Amino acid sequence: MAFPTLTPSSRNFNPGDYPVRTYTSQSGSETRILMGSKRTGMKLGLAYKNISDANAELFLDDFEAQKGTYKTFDINSNLKGGWDGNSDALDSSDKWRYESAPVVTQVRKGVSNVQVNLVGVL
Repeated sequence: MAFPTLTPSSRNFNPGDYPVRTYTSQSGSETRILMGSKRTGMKLGLAYKNISDANAELFLDDFEAQKGTYKTFDINSNLKGGWDGNSDALDSSDKWRYESAPVVTQVRKGVSNVQVNLVGVL
């Protein structure tokens, strides 16, 4: 099963950081060593407001199909819908996985909000 192709109402993105080891001597001087050439720890939060319960269920079904936070998957271009900035940061992760289960909040009968949190995986 593929991640749902709905365009999010809003998104937040944390680009992560490069892996760095820091060593501090007894005198307080600091040495830092770059341990990789790609950023790690990227996080993407997606909010879907006022969607049908059937569409909300797509996220729960996909979470089950991905074995929760276990499997990785590609994200689709709809996740960038409405974003006019450079999308290279979102493209810098090879795969994504769920950070936690999607949270579904019922707004009224047949309408829900869904919050999805993803983690970038190299």
